[in-house]
Amino acid sequence: MAESRRSLQLELQELLLVGLGAIPGALLRWQIAVHLADRNLLVNVFGAALLGLLAGLPVAPRRQLLVGIGFCGSVTTFSSWMLDSVKLIATGAWGQALGLIGFTLGLGLGAAALGFQMGKWLR
Repeated sequence: MAESRRSLQLELQELLLVGLGAIPGALLRWQIAVHLADRNLLVNVFGAALLGLLAGLPVAPRRQLLVGIGFCGSVTTFSSWMLDSVKLIATGAWGQALGLIGFTLGLGLGAAALGFQMGKWLR
């Protein structure tokens, strides 16, 4: 019984960390959506760079939950990126859709790799 209580307590603490990270990420995502046109590209590349940086650093698991899963998970938006692509396809703009997919994917991979290398360098 004590082991199960400790396990539940740990899970609730982890849930709290994810939630605390998700709130500012979601608020930032919302404000970027309100004020900037190419919001999906910007937030996805930013999130990939930050997550890469965290992966390159010796980050404690609790910080990974707070910043990596909570913040980066809510500031980035795979679903909006795909919806933008589908909307372009629906209007017959296949070239633009493929460009958006390729450009975002390439920049995201590059940003994640750069962040990861910076984290290893800072280590």
